[in-house]
Amino acid sequence: MKGVLFDLDGIVTDTATYHFSAWSRLIKDEFGLTLPEIVEERTKGVSREDSLRIILEELDLSLDKDRFQYLTNRKNQCYIESLNQLTSEDILPGIFKLIEELKQKGIKIALASASHNGPFILEKIGLIDSFDTIVDPGKLSRGKPDPEIFEVASAQLGLAPKDCVGIEDSIAGIKAINSAGSCSIGVGDDKLSEAFQRVTSTKELSVTLLQESWNNFVNDKL
Repeated sequence: MKGVLFDLDGIVTDTATYHFSAWSRLIKDEFGLTLPEIVEERTKGVSREDSLRIILEELDLSLDKDRFQYLTNRKNQCYIESLNQLTSEDILPGIFKLIEELKQKGIKIALASASHNGPFILEKIGLIDSFDTIVDPGKLSRGKPDPEIFEVASAQLGLAPKDCVGIEDSIAGIKAINSAGSCSIGVGDDKLSEAFQRVTSTKELSVTLLQESWNNFVNDKL
């Protein structure tokens, strides 16, 4: 294992609820509608634009291009407002220690998040200098579950995907890691059954667990 590719929401810090709250507020204000709970799960790990497409599908709505752009921009403004309250205390359990141990062992780390606000969030929680590279989702042509973001993340680290472990909490993210050819670690319940290794909480993550999972992943390929 030479590199670890981190998702952001639900792995490094929990901003997923902020996303859903921002969308809920926006849809209520603009359309007077309430978002169904399934939207929170379906929009995990996907881009702002793809999230809005999912919401429109769920609510059976259609928008022209300008209105679509307006809503994605407004959602981001609502989201940013809520992110201003983030601090280092919002780093999920076990993650700070894991990152410190990875750095000590010379294992490179990348942020592979669909969030355009990744650098801002890392700055707020005090981890911006801990990451060797951050993928810019604005430069990608395809979102998760396409493997592009994890392929780019490993390339920016100067590594092959097969030499990396990816950590995700969404079904789309796990599919993307698997398709990229990296070892997938899922954090969450059994909906993440496609993950090579699954834990229920970030507290269970450790360098030892990641290394052993990667070793088994490589052996399974032989």
